[in-house]
Amino acid sequence: MIHESSKKILVIEDDAVTRNVFLEVLEAEGFNTIGAENGLAGIQQAQEHLPDLVICDIQMPDMDGYNVLTRLRQHPDTGIIPFIFLTGSNTQADLRKGMELGADDYLTKPSTIEDLLRAIAVRFEKQALLKYWYTNNYHQLSRSLASSTNSESIFPSIPQLQPVFDFIEDNYHQGITLSDVAVAVGYSPAYLTNRVAKQTGETVNAWIVKRRMAAARPLLQNTDRTIEQIAITVGYQNTCHFSRQFRQHHGLSPKTWRKQQQLLESSKNGKLQLIKNRGSLEKLVSLGC
Repeated sequence: MIHESSKKILVIEDDAVTRNVFLEVLEAEGFNTIGAENGLAGIQQAQEHLPDLVICDIQMPDMDGYNVLTRLRQHPDTGIIPFIFLTGSNTQADLRKGMELGADDYLTKPSTIEDLLRAIAVRFEKQALLKYWYTNNYHQLSRSLASSTNSESIFPSIPQLQPVFDFIEDNYHQGITLSDVAVAVGYSPAYLTNRVAKQTGETVNAWIVKRRMAAARPLLQNTDRTIEQIAITVGYQNTCHFSRQFRQHHGLSPKTWRKQQQLLESSKNGKLQLIKNRGSLEKLVSLGC
């Protein structure tokens, strides 16, 4: 399959055999390729050629893949380049560390050619969708937030961050992450995190969670949807994850919070009815009935 766009891919791998196999396969698929034998050379190549994607081994002498990713994310020109790790380890700690640094995906060695090409295709497809959104929505800065049952105005009025909040508003229900927001607004995840935290006191991920909680509350209060259905609606693939974050924000599980709101509403309605009955009685008394 020849790629008309001739996407440029940088492969950083200290093992020459593995590196050459990857380069040959990618070239056969129509990609423009660049190889680097270590982390420092990879950083230099990335800054010089600005590839569309970086594939990088983790375990390398002198500079490992984590440090390569950190360095690239700190530079505006390389900070938003999609980054896929090659690793011989699939432990949860290693995966979490890479994702916290801003990695987009992992390939565990040994990987098949199909695994490699599939991971690349997913990255480019997601990047294209996010760029499409950004192109079509960047100038809609004064758009008002919807006031439906699944929308609450929670974002501060900060013009410089409006594209960030607009993207979260339009996509919070699709399971977006910090990396998705960063690509959409054209910053590295690290830079965007610092910028948003400095101006709002909250991280990008915190705003995503807040928006999801704001959407969940009216659904719990005003509909009979199940907890699982609501979790999926507001962007969670895992009901336990939704319940855990809801409890962290409200001090109660979604189920308990819903029952509490129902009791409060019932009590409120009862008081209103009592007031109406009292008013009717007083009116009768004043008429001498």
